[in-house]
Amino acid sequence: MSTPAITSSQPATTASSMETGSLDMVRVAKRQRLQDFFFHRLTQTFSLLVLIALTGIIASLFFNAWPVFKKFGLQFIWYVEWDIINEEFGAAIAIVGTIASAGLAMLIAVPLAFGVAVFLTETCPVWLRRALGTAIELLAAVPSIIYGMFGLFVFAPLFADYLQVPLQKVLGGMPLVGFLFGGATNGMGILAAGIILAFMVLPFIAAVMRDVFEITPPILRESAYGLGCTTWEVVRKVVLPYTQKGVIGGIMLGLGRALGETMAVTFVIGNANRMPTSLFSPGTSIASTLANEFGEAADFHIAALFALGFLLFLITFVVLALAKILVLQTEKAKGI
Repeated sequence: MSTPAITSSQPATTASSMETGSLDMVRVAKRQRLQDFFFHRLTQTFSLLVLIALTGIIASLFFNAWPVFKKFGLQFIWYVEWDIINEEFGAAIAIVGTIASAGLAMLIAVPLAFGVAVFLTETCPVWLRRALGTAIELLAAVPSIIYGMFGLFVFAPLFADYLQVPLQKVLGGMPLVGFLFGGATNGMGILAAGIILAFMVLPFIAAVMRDVFEITPPILRESAYGLGCTTWEVVRKVVLPYTQKGVIGGIMLGLGRALGETMAVTFVIGNANRMPTSLFSPGTSIASTLANEFGEAADFHIAALFALGFLLFLITFVVLALAKILVLQTEKAKGI
């Protein structure tokens, strides 16, 4: 008679086990929901901190620059005078120097970075690829002050003797373009600053381009090669369209670095508060003006420097916005 008693207790034991398992699952689900809630709030807080910090930077720049904007208004942007004694300030010289030096840097660095990235991903031998890629990344880790010292003590003398003088002799007397190569051949100026900036931003752009080129699916490359495409056709018709966003992002990263670079530009741009008339003319940029004058500025002069910083922020914002619009228009044209 004992066997039926044992048999009758098995369903009750099974039901109890199922109930205990269900409770455990409910507790696990509650704990996971609680963890997800805290994780969501934590990441949201981090994102809001970035937004709050950015808003605080903009507000502090504008608040400190308000006396200058109140006195000069929008004229401050195109006003050429920079007279500390008489408190007459204009940002035109610094804006032109910033845009000119950064533009020259991008004209030099982007084609070189593209060539480096294509070589590393398409034609470089495997045994050389890692070493060369590491060397390029190490260039990005060099402090800007080192670039500045190199530019002042090594590059500037060589640039003056072996590039400025020959260019001025050959092209200085030509119509239309001769004025670009006038001025003193002392190794300083807008072009020298642009070349040094190109050295600085090239590793950033090349590293980003190389990484985005490598994410192109191999099957796309193999299909293009199977159809008889050359390496250049594969890059132009397959790799670039697939990695367009990353390429533009790398270029914008380099441009942002060029626009805001301080010490390297300060060493070689010449630091002259006058409008440059040629590629060899000394000039100044917003960042170099801040570096040179902020330590000794007071009162209204400080407000003028804050106004320059605010304008630099606006320039960077406009450049990034234009890049985003370009990407959206390109994707719309492709029907994405």
